[in-house]
Amino acid sequence: MDGSQQRGPVSTRPARSGAELSAAGAISPDKIAEIDRVAQRYAVAVTQDMLALIDPHDPADPIARQFVPSEAELTTAGEERSDPIGDDRLSPLKGIVHRYPDRVLLKPLHSCPVYCRFCFRREAVGPGGETLTDAEMTAALDYIRGHEEVWEVILTGGDPLQLSARRLGEIVGALDAIAHVAVIRIHTRVPVVAPDRIGDELVHALSADKAVYVVLHANHPREMTEAAARACRRITGAGIPMLAQTVLLHGVNDDPIVLEALLRTFVRHRIKPYYLHQADLAPGTAHFRTSIAAGQALMRHLRGRVSGLCQPEYVLDIPGGHGKVPVGPTYLDHGKVADWRGTVHDYPSIAKPIAAG
Repeated sequence: MDGSQQRGPVSTRPARSGAELSAAGAISPDKIAEIDRVAQRYAVAVTQDMLALIDPHDPADPIARQFVPSEAELTTAGEERSDPIGDDRLSPLKGIVHRYPDRVLLKPLHSCPVYCRFCFRREAVGPGGETLTDAEMTAALDYIRGHEEVWEVILTGGDPLQLSARRLGEIVGALDAIAHVAVIRIHTRVPVVAPDRIGDELVHALSADKAVYVVLHANHPREMTEAAARACRRITGAGIPMLAQTVLLHGVNDDPIVLEALLRTFVRHRIKPYYLHQADLAPGTAHFRTSIAAGQALMRHLRGRVSGLCQPEYVLDIPGGHGKVPVGPTYLDHGKVADWRGTVHDYPSIAKPIAAG
């Protein structure tokens, strides 16, 4: 089933239990108990837009794999950790993560419209996930005001586009008024998983004198339905540039044809691919992780087959809070350089000085 054949949503309420997923046709009734066992530990929510994309006859459906719980999540590998990228130790106060000198994360809430089964914050987010109180938001904004090295603020969470347009506009306006903040970045899945939320009022709430970027998270080309494309056009049509980030996931997009199609789809809709993330060491997610070598092979495939506009940077978030580093393939080594076909050519490793004329 592709995006043009999706079943029409019949409700606006996400499915949050095995029984609700079964009633929606996403799982068979014999899976209800398994789903509910996982739901006791990790949050479950699948929006009607995503339920409409799931092919119940395909046991390897890539949309279901991202959102429908699996008993594999209850097995934690030895290398996995509850805070895989070290947010906690880099949080000077509630709602702020300050990992890099020139930017901070601002997390106004901990709820999402859907709960990805591979989420690196799965121990912290959930339905009813708390929103910062007025006092906590004031303290977070005061922290940003007091750190003049902060050039960029990244709204994340939880999903900031879950906020009301009024509340979102207040936050964007407050950041816009801080002289040393030049860029406001918003990370979200909403345009794909709940596209009807992207109305004129919400888009208006994103307007600022400062540069505002919206970074969309999507992992499979089928997620970009016509409704999702319309939501993204509302954002880009308002003059707000969009980037995309994707998590490399076994059984979802670790296939060169699928990944190529996803990246082309982004660019066709004026969304620049930004990051391809190696899946983090979140508990119960080993069944999603590929090897870094597999990711590098995929990046080699992309190099000669899609435009530079379609090329994301393949990155690893070093466990413990040490930041992201590129882990893509290397093409230059000791005077030899490989082209995208794999053919090796000579290249001088030390440039010769130009003779004076």
